[in-house]
Amino acid sequence: MSENETKQAAAVEELAGLIKWSPDGLVAAIVQDAVSKDVLMMAYMNEEALKRTVESGEAWFYSRSRQELWHKGGTSGNVQKLKSLAYDCDADTLLLKVIPQGPACHTNAYSCFYRELPLAGQEAAVSESAHDRYAILGTLESVIAKRDVERPEGAYTTYLFEKGVDKILKKVGEETAEVIIAAKNRSPEELRYEASDLIYHLLVLLREQKLPLDEVLKELDRRHNK
Repeated sequence: MSENETKQAAAVEELAGLIKWSPDGLVAAIVQDAVSKDVLMMAYMNEEALKRTVESGEAWFYSRSRQELWHKGGTSGNVQKLKSLAYDCDADTLLLKVIPQGPACHTNAYSCFYRELPLAGQEAAVSESAHDRYAILGTLESVIAKRDVERPEGAYTTYLFEKGVDKILKKVGEETAEVIIAAKNRSPEELRYEASDLIYHLLVLLREQKLPLDEVLKELDRRHNK
């Protein structure tokens, strides 16, 4: 065993000792898309699943119904590449941030949480959220992530992902040129439209490159406070 493997094994053993396992030796595990921050699914892990997850870099869980370990995507190919692993303040829930290689849900949905319960006063809540000037960026990032995983037929975003990075880069370049032309034309309406196209295609590129928008915002903040 290499030095890195020895350190990793020790870290897993230490984490396992900190977790408050249930009487049947399980702990809840929330899985989150590391790029879009969407919650994808919730499952359970035992100590062996935790060990395999850290060692392999892909999510493993324990099936309570089948009473056995299961490798997420081991059959379907929809594996989840581990980016980070944390545990909550009570040490009874894990948080896995992953790069999904396909749908998280057995229904082929991007996330298992695709059904939403309408709540009383929800319209008012939506109205209040409109005051967040940048909320649409998070919403758009989430929609793009969903399109990337589910690839619905006929969707323009699906077309971009299936054509690949060269096509996406071409569109970013084209939309950048359109923004320049709109600005030179002194046309606010044209500039608004073309800038929207550019931002959308840039978000698609960030998703293709697995770079969260949060990282770009952090860089802007770093520069501002430098």
